[in-house]
Amino acid sequence: MSTHAAPTRLWGGRFRNAPDDALTKLSRSEPGYFDMAPYDLAGSRSHARELRRAGLLDDSELATLLQAIDVLDGEYRRGEVGPQPEDEDVHTFLERVLSERLGVVGGKLRAGRSRNDQAANDLRLYLRDKVRRLAEAGADLVDALLAQAREHRTTPAPGFTHLQPAQPITFGHQLLAHAHAIGRDIDRLRDWDRRSARSPLGAAALAGSAIALSPERSAEELGYDRPCTNSIDAVAGRDHVAEFLFVGAMLAVDISRLAEEICLWASRQFRWVGLDDRFATGSSIMPQKKNPDIAELARGKAGRLMGNLMGVLGALKGLPLAYNRDLAEDKRSALDTVETLLTVLPAMSGLVRTLVVHADELRAQATAGFTLATEIADWLARQGVPFSEAHEVTGAVVQLCEERGLDLLELSDDDYAQIDPRLTPEVRSVLTVEAALAARSGQGGTAPARVDEQIHELEELVADQRNWAADYTGPRT
Repeated sequence: MSTHAAPTRLWGGRFRNAPDDALTKLSRSEPGYFDMAPYDLAGSRSHARELRRAGLLDDSELATLLQAIDVLDGEYRRGEVGPQPEDEDVHTFLERVLSERLGVVGGKLRAGRSRNDQAANDLRLYLRDKVRRLAEAGADLVDALLAQAREHRTTPAPGFTHLQPAQPITFGHQLLAHAHAIGRDIDRLRDWDRRSARSPLGAAALAGSAIALSPERSAEELGYDRPCTNSIDAVAGRDHVAEFLFVGAMLAVDISRLAEEICLWASRQFRWVGLDDRFATGSSIMPQKKNPDIAELARGKAGRLMGNLMGVLGALKGLPLAYNRDLAEDKRSALDTVETLLTVLPAMSGLVRTLVVHADELRAQATAGFTLATEIADWLARQGVPFSEAHEVTGAVVQLCEERGLDLLELSDDDYAQIDPRLTPEVRSVLTVEAALAARSGQGGTAPARVDEQIHELEELVADQRNWAADYTGPRT
């Protein structure tokens, strides 16, 4: 076996001079990109088998390569081997090590492939793996919301529009609104994966490979549904990255909306929830403070993930086919979005799960601000009064209450009759929070029975999403 090490660069045969330091610095992958190593090695295993099918490797050489790849994979995961400063990217790093260890056999692995289809494959494998982890972490947050919603399926709370008290709801209903949104984001990840389960291996630089002629075999080995159907699109397309970044940004925005509400609920002005000490921080100058830092930090990350999406869209918009080095920006944005969400989601799950809900305060505020006024208008409508008239009559009731500093139930029967004789004493039957909640009994409404239906539906959805994440057969780290 030859011990001659392959050159560090995977290109350069037609160059007389070495690259300038400025070019080398700009061209070298960011450190985080080397985390693609396990996925690159997975592709190398499959490509080695393809080279055997093409007759470029014999059985012994294939076995030697596969064993060396497995050893290198384990060493990298354990932190026993890593890139050197002269390694331009993960592909250069891994080929250098294999060539140093295997000599000529290690150098044979490059035949029939390009860094173009390798890079595209690495990121697809990375994202297909990570969306499962994001789905699991998202499901944990939905579970935390479900746990609180079960506890407060009948707890009255004020519902808001325009951040003004509007109508009574159950607090469980409010929590489930966030759970539904995050559940849809997880489903978007699943839908993204359906379109992204295409292997770019075999596309080589852009025209396809004259050696790797069975890309469908490689696709199956790596857990894809099938190969990409156009070799140019395989190496130049990054719409799957942009789509993933959209879903990541949407998930971050939905988390941010939940975070914003928790910030409000935990304030002294709202007094709806208390924060667990393990999921809050204090002030360096004001000893009394307990700050919702997790919610604030999560809220702040949303803008960053939106920026990742816009960065990739900007890089893509003017690129001619096929491959251009601009596409290296896909990894920075994708890795940052994945790592950010995998940090934010567990923190938010813990924050939500440990919230102490002040049910008495919620109940007291549920009818503040005349939130039962709509019940009067609806009651009149059920008596045959046109709703346009019912709306005006109810407005007059609220005006009188404001003038006297009274609540709706504190007006006398005579007060109601003087406003409009159709406001008989029977109107009082709808002026309770329990009656208002029970009346919203249509599908999707806030009535406790409908809240129970939502909980059951979300429980089934989360179980299905967890099963999908666990059933993945592609490479994982």
